[in-house]
Amino acid sequence: MKLGILKTGRPPTPAIAKFGTYPEMFVRLLGPKAYDYRVYAVDEGELPETPTACDAYLLTGGAAGAYEADPWIGETMDFLRAAKGKATLVGICLGHQLMAQAFGGKVIKSPKGWGLGEHDYRVLAREPWMDGAETIRLPASHQDQVVEPPPGAEVWAANDFAPMGALVWRDQPAMSLQLHPEFEPAYAIDLIEHRREAIYGAEEAERAIASYAGPDDRARIGGWINAFLAQAR
Repeated sequence: MKLGILKTGRPPTPAIAKFGTYPEMFVRLLGPKAYDYRVYAVDEGELPETPTACDAYLLTGGAAGAYEADPWIGETMDFLRAAKGKATLVGICLGHQLMAQAFGGKVIKSPKGWGLGEHDYRVLAREPWMDGAETIRLPASHQDQVVEPPPGAEVWAANDFAPMGALVWRDQPAMSLQLHPEFEPAYAIDLIEHRREAIYGAEEAERAIASYAGPDDRARIGGWINAFLAQAR
């Protein structure tokens, strides 16, 4: 399977040498030999030649907002609409938000503030690509949220902070997740430290860092994404 990774952002420059780019994080999560990978820097104006250039596309996270006026955001959503039903789609964080907005949902900067640290989501819909887990625990790093789902999409996992934290589409092969299975705990902590005081306060940062003391479900969700992509072939 040819998997196009649509890059929508980048880690802080000092972190790249140690942790890699967001596409590289996803390659580690899903498996270096699992797919024929192709990276497109959509945040720099690079889109696939056609919607069928790849069998599937995975949209990464990034710092932009799906409601912003940057040309690449609108162009990426146009591409997603053109790819509907022609390629399998997976969105993570900003990718989740772009997919929701592109297909008729609504994304806002949430008045609840930042979701930071490891978050627990309840699994609300049992999909064929899942195992029997009733909850999942993954890194969160977002202030924007999907607040209205697009037509054809259902919530498959969420918590009280993010009631639309994961979507699966019934009218196309597509799924998305607000949380970050690609974030290794060391990178998530490094990102918090990079933004400490500049974006959120020291106390909020310390609480988030403390949440990384236990295990999470990164490997499980990587397996679910692989199973979802396999089912959609």
